[in-house]
Amino acid sequence: MKKILLLLTAAVFVLQSCIINSEIVYHSDGASTSATDIDMRQFIAEMKAMTPDSLKQQKEFGDMDKLPTVWTSVFDIQKHEGKLKTKDPDSIRIMKKIFMKANKENNEPAGFSLKMDHFNQADYNLLSSYNKKEKLPLDQNMFNNWDGKILTIDTENFNLKNIEETLRSKSSKEEAEKVEGMISMFFKSIGTTMKFENKIKSITGKHDWLKQIDNKTVQIDYDLKAMYDKEAKLKHSDKKIIITTE
Repeated sequence: MKKILLLLTAAVFVLQSCIINSEIVYHSDGASTSATDIDMRQFIAEMKAMTPDSLKQQKEFGDMDKLPTVWTSVFDIQKHEGKLKTKDPDSIRIMKKIFMKANKENNEPAGFSLKMDHFNQADYNLLSSYNKKEKLPLDQNMFNNWDGKILTIDTENFNLKNIEETLRSKSSKEEAEKVEGMISMFFKSIGTTMKFENKIKSITGKHDWLKQIDNKTVQIDYDLKAMYDKEAKLKHSDKKIIITTE
């Protein structure tokens, strides 16, 4: 899995080559399921065009090709690779609820996806601890409070700290120092779609990056330039946004 994430780190050197889209589904029982798709098609094409011999020799994309093309738990992946080291029951339970898969287009690697299946608040608390070691590119918004009816969005989570940490942890010291504040140069777009099983009854609070799509969906589109521009001013930037469902 770490070799797969190294490919994302390499995208730092290819200008605006990756797209990250996340979807969080809020279930009426108070749990949520989130999935993040990392589209690396342009990056892979550019890297192959620039250094085909090097890539072929290093077999980096071959490592991505070994990742299952159907959702497979991190537990099963590490067990299959003989890299399962932990015996902690909480860590194992979380690993069994985190899934990965490789995405392909015309039988060529196109990126990869992560999914957290039916997580409750206790699961997210454990995920925070687990991720301190694994450094997965998680969507910050999945940690917002959801009780099955009301979602309280902390707009302080409208950031890319987990992605930055993932890149920083997989980079050299010199490269890591350049990651923060330069995400807008490396990604075409990053967005999060939030879907509810029940209809949205009301939304309190506003933010320029968040809009309602329909009666069950809201969308967050990050303004990457504004995110890292200290002089940028937003028209609406409430600290809390509360979405109440029926």
